[in-house]
Amino acid sequence: MKASKIIEEPVYVTRPFLAPLEEFQPYLEKIWESKWLTNAGPFHQEFERMLAEYLGVEHLALFANGTLALVTALQALRIIGEVITTPFSFVATAHSLLWNGIKPVFVDIDPETFNLDPNKIEAAITPQTTALLPVHVYGKPCDVERVQETADLYGLKVIYDAAHAFGVKYQGKSLLSHGDLSILSFHATKTFTTFEGGAIICPDAKTKKRIDDLKNFGFHDEVTVVAPGINGKMNEVQAAFGLLQLKHIDKAIARRREIDAQYRKDLSSIPGISLPALPVDTKYNYSYFPILVEKNYLLSREELYEKFHRYNIYPRRYFYPLISEFPMYRGLASASAGNLPIAHNLSRKVLCLPIYPNLSNEQVSRVINVIRGSTS
Repeated sequence: MKASKIIEEPVYVTRPFLAPLEEFQPYLEKIWESKWLTNAGPFHQEFERMLAEYLGVEHLALFANGTLALVTALQALRIIGEVITTPFSFVATAHSLLWNGIKPVFVDIDPETFNLDPNKIEAAITPQTTALLPVHVYGKPCDVERVQETADLYGLKVIYDAAHAFGVKYQGKSLLSHGDLSILSFHATKTFTTFEGGAIICPDAKTKKRIDDLKNFGFHDEVTVVAPGINGKMNEVQAAFGLLQLKHIDKAIARRREIDAQYRKDLSSIPGISLPALPVDTKYNYSYFPILVEKNYLLSREELYEKFHRYNIYPRRYFYPLISEFPMYRGLASASAGNLPIAHNLSRKVLCLPIYPNLSNEQVSRVINVIRGSTS
């Protein structure tokens, strides 16, 4: 049967882009020879410089992972009380608040961008609100101008969860330069990876120094601890791998763009399948390819999801369930379904299709054929 050929080869929603193994060997040998494994070694320092240059920012602090970066960013700005955020994200966004003893306040999302709706932020502000934590969902820019206007009006800090937004530019400027801080993730599923990893984009050298202290147990120098910090340091192997990945990232993003174009060309005319528009005025990174399975499609979202599995194709329902539906959040007043109708609706229609650099045109066609219904 034709289906048996498809089943032989799994296709996942994403796979890390990995530079050739032979290129990594010299980096490992240098680490082995130097015996400098962590604590801001030479590869760490070089990667920090090279990455800042690539991203078009002046200061950044590397981290072992993006979640530690989020937790530390909140500490660095001394955020307390309540923080307004989105329910349509990976759960680490809200978890970082709970780890800091902060109450999340969920606000509904924009139906076009899937980002925090700037029109609904002001109504959620209380005397306890100290910050906004929007997410650039799928790497698409939030309405950064409107978010900042509201923050300035009420004296709030803005921290962007930019886990999906590696390399994205908005109106010719790095998207990461908006807000007080922006947080990146270099997890294995991201556009750019260091196995695990992350970074905080800092506005100035003073802020970077405070964050560097916090990620190293609070040590300011060899004998001075200035804060109850954490161990969030990126090690030399991660940093070396990041340096190598930087050499190939533009090619990887270019391939993602090709896959995105193929999907858009072949899926745009299928009844019941909606394709969210690409962001305008943006140099995009094509980190995800979401579709919306509407009521007039021949299958429900869940039925299509299960059909993909029968062909060994594994899309993801990003983001379902909503963060607000998990046990530690659903008791909050802001987590009620009535407060988040758009997020609830979209979370039950969205399906992110496979997109990664070594996905072949044939594999993309297999995905498309399942949606077309040309496979049974």
